[in-house]
Amino acid sequence: MKILQALPALYSGGVERGTVEFAADLVKRGHESFVVSKGGPMAEQLRGQGSKHIFMPIHRKTPASFGQILPMRKLLLALKPDIVHVRSRMPAWIIFLALKSIPAHKRPAVVSTFHGMYSVNPYSAIMTRADHIIAVSRCVQDYVLNNYPVPEEKLTVIQRGVDVDAFRQRELTSQWLDRWFRQYPQLVDQKIIMMPGRISRWKGQLDFLTMMAQLVRERPDCHGIIVGGAEPGKEHFLEELEKERARLDLADKVSFLGQRNDMTNLYLLADVVCHMSTKPEPFGRTVTEALASGTPVVAYNRGGAAETLQACFREGLVPPDNIGDFAQTVSRLLDSEPPAIEIPYRFRLEAQTEATLQVYEKILKQPAYRT
Repeated sequence: MKILQALPALYSGGVERGTVEFAADLVKRGHESFVVSKGGPMAEQLRGQGSKHIFMPIHRKTPASFGQILPMRKLLLALKPDIVHVRSRMPAWIIFLALKSIPAHKRPAVVSTFHGMYSVNPYSAIMTRADHIIAVSRCVQDYVLNNYPVPEEKLTVIQRGVDVDAFRQRELTSQWLDRWFRQYPQLVDQKIIMMPGRISRWKGQLDFLTMMAQLVRERPDCHGIIVGGAEPGKEHFLEELEKERARLDLADKVSFLGQRNDMTNLYLLADVVCHMSTKPEPFGRTVTEALASGTPVVAYNRGGAAETLQACFREGLVPPDNIGDFAQTVSRLLDSEPPAIEIPYRFRLEAQTEATLQVYEKILKQPAYRT
């Protein structure tokens, strides 16, 4: 098959990383893989793995983006993809408007993925107009069915998969460790409690600081690391976090590492990984990645992250917003033997690819798409 994925950009983020990994898996299986976006640092990785990237500024949530309808129409007619897979709302709008002027027999099949619980309005409803819809978790599936007139048979849950071997079949090299401890000498002989995720209020970094303040009172051998960058416009929240760290007297117990490109190493280095989103998260990719590395995860029992823990590591579930229980659970895991964590097949990248290809093939067998 010839498959075109569409998303706003290729910077860091779960949707972006998932798109690039899925594209690489498509190429390995002999399909033609194309991605259209405004580009970003991950476009080079995409090309290096055998996919083709097409630059198009389809990211802005403004009327100016509708200037891309004609270029998108030309692209679709020239490329003739079998499947267009839309992963975000503005690209979906541009693609659906471009398809309007293409004869029905020349149109590709369209699949959309709900990567989140989008606000319920006509702008978001464009994602329901695809030939088939994929939800990244059961909680996202329920959200779509409860808020949009979508037939249940038109929607499939496909958990976001990770390349388990890429995370687990690794060892930390002495060279990397030497560089790490030279850069962060405060972490020598410390239990490392990691909070991964971009700097955003709903991701729960404030809860993490409160939890660390409770933890280090009983466990001075612990050091927290917050890994993730502040997006443009969110720098003020990073400043707020730094002030809160000072207020809680955690300057020597919590470090901000910013954006990193060595997350696979950090998952292996960490003793415990924390997920503390203040609202249900659609999936929680960092949870699956950490567990794939064999590192225990503690998370609030809600949203897609909880679905992953319920399947892989129930010991890490904590009642939502109960910071005291969270600190106690982290401490208990630090004192326990390293757990044997098994990742069910449905959370693996190969399972995600196979399930998505089955959706594609099912659509293409429908009369409207038979050649």
